[in-house]
Amino acid sequence: MRYKLLGKTGLRVSELSLGTMTFGEDWGWGASKKESRKIFDAYANAGGNFIDTANRYTEGTSEKFIGTFIKPDRDHFVLATKYSLYDKPDDVNYAGNHRKNMMRSVEASLKRLNTDHIDVFYLHAWDFHTPTEEILRGIDDLVKSGKILYAGISDTPAWIVSEANAIADLRGWTRFNALQVEYSLIERTTERDLLPMAKSGDMAVTAWAPLAGGSLTGKYLNQDNEEKRLENDNPRLSERNQNIARAVVEMSTETGFSPAQIAIRWTMQQNQVVIPIVGARKVEQMSDSLHAVNIKLNDEQKQKLDDVSAIDPGFPHAFLNQDRIKNFILSENGNKIDNHRN
Repeated sequence: MRYKLLGKTGLRVSELSLGTMTFGEDWGWGASKKESRKIFDAYANAGGNFIDTANRYTEGTSEKFIGTFIKPDRDHFVLATKYSLYDKPDDVNYAGNHRKNMMRSVEASLKRLNTDHIDVFYLHAWDFHTPTEEILRGIDDLVKSGKILYAGISDTPAWIVSEANAIADLRGWTRFNALQVEYSLIERTTERDLLPMAKSGDMAVTAWAPLAGGSLTGKYLNQDNEEKRLENDNPRLSERNQNIARAVVEMSTETGFSPAQIAIRWTMQQNQVVIPIVGARKVEQMSDSLHAVNIKLNDEQKQKLDDVSAIDPGFPHAFLNQDRIKNFILSENGNKIDNHRN
């Protein structure tokens, strides 16, 4: 296990983050406390220190389990949790990005986690109601109070994140240093604007669902699951995505790496800091995924996966990348311009 810096900070986090949405059985699936402990220990013993949870995960059980697991060595771990999702489904102020829910949620998470501070506090999802300044000022107040140390943001449009960090930098408030997004071989649309924005703004990307709900392991490729796939109409199991999963499985056969290791490693081999969030229901799954840190895809293998999972970059990216348009913008001698700034 190696370590990354979390954005424009000196905080060292492991190159894989432990996803704990599976910790607890309150939702009718997931891992028992005993199995969750095994998963946690496997991750920690491999050198992992970056724990990811949220107030809503398994109705708070995930945070309670983690609080127990990290208590003997609390300061060794980088503890990340989130707010925004409701704690009471019928109360409008027990949900959202606003200051009241932010402060209430922090206090509730601190109690469940049995700690006096949260290392990385994420806004979980943008609500399109709360003013950006209200959020930023609330986060800055939490940092000044010592209840959180760093801030991150998840599931939010790139233009909003960029605007928020510009405001924070201008006013000397706490900025977002981590960006959490869905990212995998199946979900690459984040490459259009979110990933370039993060790279430009020196934000670490934490990638959820790097295995696309298990579909990249190939477990849905057999005929027995075809009827179930069509019945559920799961977009992760579309014909395109099944072809991507087949390519991963074929590469697994060729290399001896497991499909999970290949899919996770691909997210790690981008030209910026991308930290996959790896979860599991069984310790064997976690042990397998952890070996992604010990392998490397060569250029040919990565290119093969890039090609089979390629997306339409969309407007304006595809438009601006046309040679004809480049000539209009840069002149016919535009290819002679050195793009590297001193």
